[in-house]
Amino acid sequence: MAKALIGHLNSDLRDPRLAVENARLRNRVAELESLVLRLSEENDKLMSARAADILTADAAQEMQPA
Repeated sequence: MAKALIGHLNSDLRDPRLAVENARLRNRVAELESLVLRLSEENDKLMSARAADILTADAAQEMQPA
């Protein structure tokens, strides 16, 4: 039964190519996750700046004489 379980499991130890591919994919996922985080933070900054610009423009329009 143990042989059947071990044979059933896909172990990276038996095939070094799978281990290399698995490591490469994990690295790529980590790169993409960091890219998503960076872009999300950049988007938040841009949205904050745009909101501040809109509020400033609205305040300037209200202060002008009619």
